[in-house]
Amino acid sequence: MLSVKAFTFNPVQENTYVLYNETGQCCIIDPGCYFQQERDALKNFIELTRLQPVLLLNTHCHLDHIFGNKWCAETWDLTLHMHEKEQAVFDFGPQSGEMWQMPFENYEGRIVYLKEGTTIDIEDDKLEIRFTPGHSPGSVCFYHEPGGFVIGGDVLFNGSIGRTDLPGGDYDTLIHSIQTQLFTLPDETKVYSGHGPMTTVGFEKMNNPYVKLY
Repeated sequence: MLSVKAFTFNPVQENTYVLYNETGQCCIIDPGCYFQQERDALKNFIELTRLQPVLLLNTHCHLDHIFGNKWCAETWDLTLHMHEKEQAVFDFGPQSGEMWQMPFENYEGRIVYLKEGTTIDIEDDKLEIRFTPGHSPGSVCFYHEPGGFVIGGDVLFNGSIGRTDLPGGDYDTLIHSIQTQLFTLPDETKVYSGHGPMTTVGFEKMNNPYVKLY
């Protein structure tokens, strides 16, 4: 079963996640580490916990979630995995960084495209890939049933939802994604979002003003 370690990085306060198992293999999801001290914090945790990164995953490719892609890939010899519908968002990253006065070098290696409805493995531990567009055109969530959690990116937040006014965003599509891909999970499922604190599916069903069901 996978454990979760969260970091909050960069001025946008983005959540980066490391998922790791008992044998020490791990994956890095949405590395938003922009400053050197943030990179050091991520590397120190991985080294002190004696982990071996084997996967680099993006839930989506807005700049605050991809600042550290290139550095992680070079540090641990990783290949980036993302949904193919995020390619245009990914390609726009450096230009967006200039606009935000946060320049960075984009990952330039091979990309493996994630397919919704399939799983990706960390040894015997599986992450189910759920396609959740709306905040961005190719957003995905990673569901780990044995651990009772989902890494949700910027789809669903504690008491809120992802913004839909960026290129490729669509409000109705986002609401449909939440209702069909997240609210169909057990109520006790923990939702680790791209920003802010953890929440649960059941709490959001009852309390989220944008998508509550009760």
